[in-house]
Amino acid sequence: MLAVSLTSTPLLQSHLSAREAQVFEQEDISSGANFRFPQLTRPVNILVLGVKVLSSDVSDPPPDVEELGYHALVNSFEGLSDTMLLIRFNPEGQRLVVLSIPRDTRTYVEGVGTTKLNEANAYGGAALSATAVQDLLGDVPIDRYVRINVQGVEKLIDALGGVNLYVPHDMKYTDESQHLYINLKQGEQHLNGNKALQFLRFRYDQYGDIGRVQRQQQFMRALVEQALTPTTLTRIPQILSVIQDNVDTNLNVEELVALMGFASQMERSSVQMLMLPGDFSGNGEYEVSYWLPNENRISEMVAQYFYDPMSSEMEVAEAAHTDTALNEAIEPDRVRIAILNSTGDEWAIDSVMEKLNGQGFDRTSVEDETGEIVSSTRIFAQRGNTDEAQAVQQALGVGEILVQGTENLDADITIQLGQDWLQQPASEGEF
Repeated sequence: MLAVSLTSTPLLQSHLSAREAQVFEQEDISSGANFRFPQLTRPVNILVLGVKVLSSDVSDPPPDVEELGYHALVNSFEGLSDTMLLIRFNPEGQRLVVLSIPRDTRTYVEGVGTTKLNEANAYGGAALSATAVQDLLGDVPIDRYVRINVQGVEKLIDALGGVNLYVPHDMKYTDESQHLYINLKQGEQHLNGNKALQFLRFRYDQYGDIGRVQRQQQFMRALVEQALTPTTLTRIPQILSVIQDNVDTNLNVEELVALMGFASQMERSSVQMLMLPGDFSGNGEYEVSYWLPNENRISEMVAQYFYDPMSSEMEVAEAAHTDTALNEAIEPDRVRIAILNSTGDEWAIDSVMEKLNGQGFDRTSVEDETGEIVSSTRIFAQRGNTDEAQAVQQALGVGEILVQGTENLDADITIQLGQDWLQQPASEGEF
């Protein structure tokens, strides 16, 4: 294990020129000296690119693929990036931040112009993608990158033993030209690599690619909680041997082990998932569909989640916040709340809306039920707006706060009511 972990050989599948290498921070990020298990030594930002390349996308496909007679997947990293994540591993703040960046984000790509962000990888690989993401986010430093193709994702999930997940609705789609077959039923399921790939690739609902981004976040949270555990670290050599041909990264093995070790120890509430603030381009101004970034909200998000943790003075000030001070800072009538009933009891919606309205939270809406039943209420801060989530939590008296950019795009907070809500006093006077 030590022999594998402490090797300094990069897992590069592509060549980085000296100029491309300079795009990424050169400082060491981990230490495994004195026979200690490799550990992160500072906060690290990792750009993850998921790439899907078809035989029709390349000028000289492998003969065995070309003979198949359809647009088959090719083991390549040189195409459009279907998935883009910026992940911050922060040992100082003990949190893991995952920012999902929609592939259709409209931005400037050097040498290409203003276009969709996913084109950066096709034109200039990981380095150009990193440069474009840095420009988009206001010069956030990027330390390393990981590119993984579709085949690699499937193999990785199988190597990790799969993941249990609630599929929110039936997913069915067929594309004979790619031999793409998606057929998942609503409900709790154990997803192996093939089924996980179906779940991650499905984008044929009202939100299109943004809906896929939301499902990716749902999947990643489940993966971190279930598959990335301390016992996973003992299987790293096997995992590397399975996925090595399908991963391109300038991380060395020691650094990869340090990142996985850190992620495997994360508490559920310390895994914070964000989506790049923006809006759909639906007014006919553009000839193609874009995700239009909101620069002001991006700046706020980056300052909060992608720079050094708060100073000790700020931590003391935050700890001194009283319930009254928090409620004074939040304007309840401005907070948009979506409610999802996962209790199995119709009474729950009426009672929670009565409770929220009594606290001034009157901009509420009810989401369609998926049939999922959960034991504990979850309060999703969809824009990283934890102050608003805390105010809602105080109003309800129950609920675990999770930073996650899922659910209703028009809401600031989504409440997934769990069965613990049914244990609350029934009348207003009893609260």
